[in-house]
Amino acid sequence: MSTADWWSLVAVVVLVAISAVLSAAETSLTRISRIKAQALREQGRRGARALCALVEQPSTYLSTVLLLTLVAQLIAATLVGVVADHAFGPLGVAVATAVEILVIFVVGEAIPKNVAAVHPEGTALRLAPIVALLVRVWPIRVLASGVARLSAVLTPFRAQRSLVSEEELLAMADAAEEGDVIENDERQLIHSVISFGDTIAREVMVPRPDIVAVPSSTTVAAAIEVVIEVGRSRLPVFEGSIDNILGMVLAKDLLALEYKGQREELVGRHMRPIHFVPETKPVAELLREMRDGKFHLAVVVDEYGSTAGIVTLEDLIEELVGEIHDEYDAAGEGIVTLGEGRWEVRGSVSIDDLSERIGEELPEGEWDSVGGLIMGLLGHLPRVGEEVRVDGVRLAVRQVVRHRVASVLVERLPREELGEDG
Repeated sequence: MSTADWWSLVAVVVLVAISAVLSAAETSLTRISRIKAQALREQGRRGARALCALVEQPSTYLSTVLLLTLVAQLIAATLVGVVADHAFGPLGVAVATAVEILVIFVVGEAIPKNVAAVHPEGTALRLAPIVALLVRVWPIRVLASGVARLSAVLTPFRAQRSLVSEEELLAMADAAEEGDVIENDERQLIHSVISFGDTIAREVMVPRPDIVAVPSSTTVAAAIEVVIEVGRSRLPVFEGSIDNILGMVLAKDLLALEYKGQREELVGRHMRPIHFVPETKPVAELLREMRDGKFHLAVVVDEYGSTAGIVTLEDLIEELVGEIHDEYDAAGEGIVTLGEGRWEVRGSVSIDDLSERIGEELPEGEWDSVGGLIMGLLGHLPRVGEEVRVDGVRLAVRQVVRHRVASVLVERLPREELGEDG
């Protein structure tokens, strides 16, 4: 072998090493998301700034890395063939080619990619500055971009920008909790925030039958008695029927009037304006309007203009952080655990709340509450003692008040009963 052949072998080793570095860079960079890269930059990790710049536009580095990897491997294989022909002849070329393929696969591809797959963050942070430097080299950038354009012309479809779906975010939160990265309360808050955007006013409102309101002809003294009895700080005021709400009175205004000796004044003369929203109003928008307009209560109306319910700022906040109880509330009165796999549930409890509490996905439909679910599945006004079975759960009506399901016994079915139903 001549001196030139020895230098060729040195070049082969260098080229295989370059191929290994580029292969590791390709695997690690493609496994780092934009969100992860931004988090690493906020942590002040070395190389994170270059990493963020690369993952923002993957096409800028991917074509460069792939092209240089291919060039390094082809040149290395060619040099091995030339040296083998000089030293051993045609038979040596065949043997050397087989050995070269094995070396490139193991050393230049398999090992670096496996390492990068196991340690994507560390590998990406170390190699991102190198790749960023290669991308800025003018000849390499021009050649790689030209090849990328040619491949784009020949490709019959266009890749869409990768977005993280809600389901992926929820799965990430669940995985983070399992890995003790976040607490259970934090996972529940993430779930609540994501589902908040899909919730409408009808799903969180106090329904029409539960509205506590007073006629406009009510005296201040009588209204104060209502406030004391129900513990509300705001009372809607109507004239004729609940469908004709004129405004609302505040408990502090009533107390001020009583202090001034105006107990027999009519509340209709001391109303404050009240806001109206459609029942399909997204609660995220409603929360912004309440914040900007500085109001805490709104009347929810249906498509016919009738009063469907009322929604308060507390109702919206509870959708995010869960039920809020003060020292005088009967906490947890909506769902009471009776024993293993048995609950007593108020008919107005939402399907989502019950599903989360019992760990079963109950069916969704035109209903929002447990009572609505039973009524929808039965197809008629429920009677005490009637029951429905859905997804391994029995829901039995325990109490009906004015055609409304007031109380339901929820029971998880035993396995033998599930087999019989199936």
